[in-house]
Amino acid sequence: MPLVAGVDSSTQSCKVVVRDAESGALVRSGSAPHPDGTEVDPAAWWTALRSAIDQAGGIDDVAAVSVAGQQHGMVCLTESGEVVRPALLWNDTRSAKAAADLVDELGGGGAWADAVGVVPVASMTASKLRWLRDHEPESVAATAAVCLPHDYLTWRLSGGGLDRLTTDRGDASGTAYFSAATGAYRTDLLELALGATPALPRVLGPSDDSGRTPAGALLGAGTGDNMAAALGVGAEPGDVVVSIGTSGTAFAVADKPCADAAGLVAGFADATGRFLPLVCTLNAARVLDAVARMLGVGHDRFAELALSAPPGADGLTLVPYLEGERTPNLPAATGALHGLRLANATPAHQARAAVEGMLCGLADALDALVAQGVRTERVLLVGGGARSAAVRGIAPTVLGRPVLVPEPGEYVADGAARQAAWTLAGGNAPPNWRLGATQRVDGDPTPGLRERYAEARDKFVASPPTRD
Repeated sequence: MPLVAGVDSSTQSCKVVVRDAESGALVRSGSAPHPDGTEVDPAAWWTALRSAIDQAGGIDDVAAVSVAGQQHGMVCLTESGEVVRPALLWNDTRSAKAAADLVDELGGGGAWADAVGVVPVASMTASKLRWLRDHEPESVAATAAVCLPHDYLTWRLSGGGLDRLTTDRGDASGTAYFSAATGAYRTDLLELALGATPALPRVLGPSDDSGRTPAGALLGAGTGDNMAAALGVGAEPGDVVVSIGTSGTAFAVADKPCADAAGLVAGFADATGRFLPLVCTLNAARVLDAVARMLGVGHDRFAELALSAPPGADGLTLVPYLEGERTPNLPAATGALHGLRLANATPAHQARAAVEGMLCGLADALDALVAQGVRTERVLLVGGGARSAAVRGIAPTVLGRPVLVPEPGEYVADGAARQAAWTLAGGNAPPNWRLGATQRVDGDPTPGLRERYAEARDKFVASPPTRD
């Protein structure tokens, strides 16, 4: 049976899975870490990818490979294919003012939503390109092409020149200069951002190939990490995926494009030819990591503490904006603990408040999708954070509905592998892999919790902090 490989090049690490192309059965896997920071030399991703491939036993025997990567990262290349400067990642907020300037210059969020389905915030590629224009004109002058992290790795695997740069409509839709609705670049918006129009990757269809590796494996189009996760869990229209990783996301597979003038919902494309309206928060699993570190406990003990406290943590509320926030757009915000009293000043209450606060942000994301007319027949809870017993147990009480938790897996890498199998087989739909059982978790909504959270959250929204 032919084998396929899927790559997840995330913020924190690179993972590779090798699966049977027909059944989806896992054959082997490997991983390697990425450096910390919000600014990374793309060469580090290439080094990690090669290390993860080696750990997975190599890919010389695979028939096809696809790469999924963190969205929005700005990779600038010279005419000879050298990296101009370290890539600015999605979670680098230095471009917050640049994003606001772009919104104003086009005439507001509605104009951007109509043009490309998204409203620029600090995370998006166009905002980072404007920052580059304003702060590093020498880098702009040296830039012959701009691409995204997954594009860069696919290109490196192809061994070709700049004319071999490709992307897919899913990842391209997160740049703010590509329209998911029309399937075309808006080079006028690229020029508005950068003051120049460098070459852009050719946009491939869902099952198109990007050439071959030097060993002869077909290269799939690749995609963004959220689009690959949707493929990895087999999401269909009516499904909403709540993913808790470095970022927190709530996204849904939809048949129609979305354009939210408020900018809460990004009108992305998916990796199948449909659309992927998505809400992203900057603060997710690392909120739990940070509070566990403050309490001096490991993840298992942290979960035990959170589950031992009463629902609502006796009024203790955490607004988890530890690294600023993307939704709502508050890049200079910090975290805040509200309602602290002697009775709830315990490790258990703090652990519970951390889980509930993080989930309240994702419940807001779910509400924003519903407000855009997105169908929410099922809620799937995935990501590293979903492995926490506390997150799984508390999620229904905050989201206000049952959740389905798929079997633990590398959903992004699995989705990339499924795309690779689709590229290999062709046809109008990805292979129908058996994706494993799901666990249903029920719970009654916690009275007053989201109201308390909203009151605390809105203090930031009403009077946004600034950062020098």
